[in-house]
Amino acid sequence: MTTDIIDLKDPDFRREVLEAQEPVLVDFTAEWCAPCRAIKPALEALASEYKGRVKVARLDVDDNLVTAQEYGIRSMPTLLFFKQGKVVGQIVGAVPRAKLASAFQQVL
Repeated sequence: MTTDIIDLKDPDFRREVLEAQEPVLVDFTAEWCAPCRAIKPALEALASEYKGRVKVARLDVDDNLVTAQEYGIRSMPTLLFFKQGKVVGQIVGAVPRAKLASAFQQVL
């Protein structure tokens, strides 16, 4: 299954997120995280819906400790919205799709 979500690694973070022209949502996640799996379908749908307007990326915190520590990620999922290299929004925990969609609208 193809997805419009980019899998990020620490070395890609600056280029893909901080230097991006469009707003970026980064899903700080982990394989073992059940709430992360719960919101995955909604994020994939929104990534397709907002393609070209909001970039959606996923970063596994277990494999990319540098970035996770830099942003003080303590709970998963943590969703950070970036605009012009700065954090402009945050959602912690599994939330309904409507709340995610509202957050996407706010960064546009």
